[in-house]
Amino acid sequence: MRLSDREIGAIKNAVRDVVGRDAQVRLFGSRTDDAAKGGDIDLMITVDRAIENPAWAIARVEAKIIRQLGERKIDVVLNAPNMTKALIHRIAQDKGMLL
Repeated sequence: MRLSDREIGAIKNAVRDVVGRDAQVRLFGSRTDDAAKGGDIDLMITVDRAIENPAWAIARVEAKIIRQLGERKIDVVLNAPNMTKALIHRIAQDKGMLL
């Protein structure tokens, strides 16, 4: 996994602050490959309850992470009971790494 302890901490704190302590966060995509270089930070946040304003929650998480880590490309996928599931959800679940 190509994230530092500081980056992981910032991600977990942002998710906790916006979505709650019960959320799980998975890293997926190129950052899970230690041999790769560069790449954006792809995250899937999973919660067992409905999220009222999912787009707003995602934007707030991304903004909090950027404020802590500096400008970088971050993609967040939300997995909640009220969200339509797409192929990306399955990919993140199957290939992602729990933070």
